[in-house]
Amino acid sequence: MTGVFCLCNEKCADGREAMRRFLVENLNAQDGVCTITGPEARHMTRVLRMEAGDRFVLMDGKGRRFLASIESVMRQGVRVAILNPLPEPSPSPVTITLCQALLKSGPMEYLIQKTSELGVDHILPFSSLRTITILKRERLSNRMRRWREIAKSSAKQSGRVVPAQIDAPTSFRELTAKWKEEKEMKAILWEGGGATDLKGLLRGSSQAGKFIGMVGPEGGFTGEEIELAADAGFIPVTLGNRILRSETAATTMVAIVQYEWGDLGVKEGS
Repeated sequence: MTGVFCLCNEKCADGREAMRRFLVENLNAQDGVCTITGPEARHMTRVLRMEAGDRFVLMDGKGRRFLASIESVMRQGVRVAILNPLPEPSPSPVTITLCQALLKSGPMEYLIQKTSELGVDHILPFSSLRTITILKRERLSNRMRRWREIAKSSAKQSGRVVPAQIDAPTSFRELTAKWKEEKEMKAILWEGGGATDLKGLLRGSSQAGKFIGMVGPEGGFTGEEIELAADAGFIPVTLGNRILRSETAATTMVAIVQYEWGDLGVKEGS
């Protein structure tokens, strides 16, 4: 197969063959051949019913992508041949870090999925005064594993070469202290008075390139927390008059930043 490869999971409008994507971390290929095991192998064979000769895009989670072909399906996994490297997509012109207050399981997973698809680079969960969800230590490792799997799946879905990085939860105070010396754009969503319009802030800034956004829990931030964040350089911003759920607000914030500073728009050459 030659020409331009469509890196999506559906048929393209112009009829080109779809090229499915699979992510294998710590990719170890010997003489151009490797064996895929675990969930990715099961998805290929049991869900998608792929077989010998089928081609796909293999990503290593570190930025590299390859055109690969299934050689054989075995009990222990799927043996594949790496045919040739593929060019990396152009990186987004903006790096986005999302500081997100812990939410209940469903909303938190939705947020990670959608902001990952939109290109957020780093997600830092935290607990604040009005945070309802508290993760006990014995549940944290399972939740972190689940979040990172969602980020990987979203990377495949959206065609990004590196999944979003997700840190272990920290406290609001520790998080603001972490970013206090950071000189790039920092914004915190605030439904109270005196907040700046996010769109206007982005359009009027010369700092395009890195954005650090902070979104609170279901109950929002307290006034004292806003003052603490402001002391660390976070600008209180608003998305307008709508009352949004935390996960919706976070997704909207990331989308706005990508639209104004990033690559969420018409493709070059379209």
